[in-house]
Amino acid sequence: MKIVKNVLAGAFLSAGLATAAAAETTIYYGHSGPDRGTVPAALKWFGGRIEELSAGDLMLDVQWGGALFKATGSVQAIGDGVADAGSVIAAYFQKEMAAYSLADLPLGGPDPWVGLRATDKLMRTAPGIKEHLEQQSLVYIGTFTASDVNVACKGVEINSIHDIAGKKVRGAGVYGKVFAELGATMVNLNVYEAYQALDTGLIDCTQGYSYIVPALKWFEVIDNYTLLNWGQIGGYGMFMNKYTYDSLSDDQRAVLTQTGEELADKFAQIVIGANSKAVTAMKENKLDSEVKLIEVAAEESTALTAATEPFLDTWKENATSVGLNAHELIEIYTSAVAEFSKELEEQGYPWTRE
Repeated sequence: MKIVKNVLAGAFLSAGLATAAAAETTIYYGHSGPDRGTVPAALKWFGGRIEELSAGDLMLDVQWGGALFKATGSVQAIGDGVADAGSVIAAYFQKEMAAYSLADLPLGGPDPWVGLRATDKLMRTAPGIKEHLEQQSLVYIGTFTASDVNVACKGVEINSIHDIAGKKVRGAGVYGKVFAELGATMVNLNVYEAYQALDTGLIDCTQGYSYIVPALKWFEVIDNYTLLNWGQIGGYGMFMNKYTYDSLSDDQRAVLTQTGEELADKFAQIVIGANSKAVTAMKENKLDSEVKLIEVAAEESTALTAATEPFLDTWKENATSVGLNAHELIEIYTSAVAEFSKELEEQGYPWTRE
């Protein structure tokens, strides 16, 4: 069996026929970003892992750079069968990804592994989520995280929440909204536009993630980087077209489930490694330009989390509006955060254990 949607262009069909000899089932996967970075590394691992577990019966064919759909069109494209599966960013789909967007709030804390495991448990076990996704012809496969949100600045510093007021900032999701409530002037840019905006003075600071500092060469246009110890963007993951998923054999679905569950640990290892390497490079002045590393005090992180409360209420209203039990979802998620935080404290990360 091989999966190819009728709506795919003839070139894709030809490519699919060429790979039929290598695998019985080729899953066409759409990713809006380029073929570099933490998520692409995880997607390549995922493809290799399903091929390994299925003894060559499953293969992932990733179409990069928005070739199948843009990030803002992912839910409809996957649901319509433009792709068999693809990457979805919850922030673009508040109604469609109402449950998943809970992971974009700082309830999970800043640790990527804790957030990934808690989010994966939420999406697999919480009542109502599976049914809500099926209404959109979607099936959840596994989760990524953009990782913990910090802030990079040029010419100014963020040492406390009081320093946020009056700054021109590019924000990320609810974290940007909190900065706006604390007096920042928010500038609507994507992460790839931040470099030029910092360089030209259009913005003073940009929220972002540690691995981006070397990856996008922010070190050339910033002079300091503040670790907020606040929260992460966790509503970012893999979804599959329900009809495609249902057409797979029981064994094939089991492979996708196992690999999707393993993805939380694997992606945490990838992104934590990348973040740690970047922070160490800043701390030890190993980048081409010096970047001062700042870490806010614990009470500042607590104050930032408290400032998020109104947005949690907005999330509850949104989840309730699509028929989900918001309070139950929060309870499941926060319990999972506590469970995996305890496991981390007692045993360390899975890849460091004997």
